[in-house]
This record gives sequence, C-alpha cells and structure tokens, in this order.
Amino acid sequence: MIRLERIERVFRVGDEEVHALRDVSLEIARGEYLSIMGPSGSGKSTLLNIIGLLDRPDAGRYQFEQRDVTALSDDELAGVRSERIGFVFQFFHLVPRLTAEQNIELPMMLAAIEPAERKRRLARLLAQYGLESRARHRPDQLSGGQCQRVAIARAMAMQPAVILADEPTGNLDRHTGTEVMAVLEGVHQAGAIVALVTHDPEIGARATRRLRMVDGAVVSDEGA
Repeated sequence: MIRLERIERVFRVGDEEVHALRDVSLEIARGEYLSIMGPSGSGKSTLLNIIGLLDRPDAGRYQFEQRDVTALSDDELAGVRSERIGFVFQFFHLVPRLTAEQNIELPMMLAAIEPAERKRRLARLLAQYGLESRARHRPDQLSGGQCQRVAIARAMAMQPAVILADEPTGNLDRHTGTEVMAVLEGVHQAGAIVALVTHDPEIGARATRRLRMVDGAVVSDEGA
C-alpha cells in the first residue's frame, strides 16, 4: 500500500541545514493502525506530510498503491490526495463561515461529485458521526469534540484509503479526546489505514503499530 525507501528531507534554516528525515524506510499495509511518536523536532509531522503528499522528499522513493509518486507533478499529487488520503489536524482547519454540513460537503464539491451522490454521502456521514442535530451550526457554535468529528467526517467524504491525523486530540480535554480516538478507531475498523502523530503516550499506545522517531530517524517499530 505505502512504501518509503530511504527517504531524506532537509530544510535550510539560515546558513544551517536541518535533517528532518534521515534514511527513512517504511512499509504500511492496507488497514494498519499506527502511531508516530517522539520528541519535538524528531521528524514526526514531516514524515506524516511526506506520506500525505503535502511535501516532497529530497531523496529516496515513495510508492503509494504500487505507483511511484516521487516525481509526480503538483497537480497529479493533488489528485491522489483528493481521492485517496484524508487529513485530520489538531486545530480542525474548518472553514469558519460554513456550517458543519457545508464543511463536510466541501471536498466533494471540489471533486465535482454529482449532487445526488454528495447528498447521500453527507446524510450518511452526519448520521455516522452523530452530527445530524449540528448540521447547520458553524464551527464557532460547536464544541471542540464536535468540530473534530466534523473534521473527521470531512476527511472521510471522499472515501479515502488513508487517514492521517496530526495531534488529533492535542486541543481537546481528556474525555473528549478519548471520544475522538474512538471515532478514529472506528475508521480503522472500517478498513482504512489510520496513521497519527501524537505526544501522548496513552494515545500512541492504543495503536496496533507504534513508531518512535529521534532526530529524523525511525528508531523503533513495535507491532510491525
């Protein structure tokens, strides 16, 4: 499904080179549930961005669904992201002026999904994530947990094979964070890859596979 071979990513900060990823090789099978942990600056989010095609490696090879995506154009990468990868972020990244249902529907509109199909998917997602009574509320009228459920529903709107979550509980209290994790684990149980970055060892331990990163390198891979 996902295969990274000797991935390198280097950022230049002033006159200094920062090696965000060092010789990272990794395979992720269909339906896996993994956490990526490590100290700040260890390369966790950079790795997630490479996997999600939001960033490009400086060296190495990336195969996604048996397709070499390393040298795809920006438009081609955007097409793969839109159709196959969903994203969930710590601060939700919802469009403030849109309602919950409009936020969920947005990626389907951008992908030119037919209105009848959009309506069918939207009704299913609102019901699945317990948002029917909040469908016409804007983000500022929702709780943090409700906003994250909207974000997860939006990520699932295009029926992706992969969900990538960067600190999905980092802006939530413990109880709400546990509820959000149950939602993400339901996504995994439905067959999608779920990969999440977290600083919380309890959240990380819930995953069936646990990567630990230090200084841009994967130093342990438990449950592989």
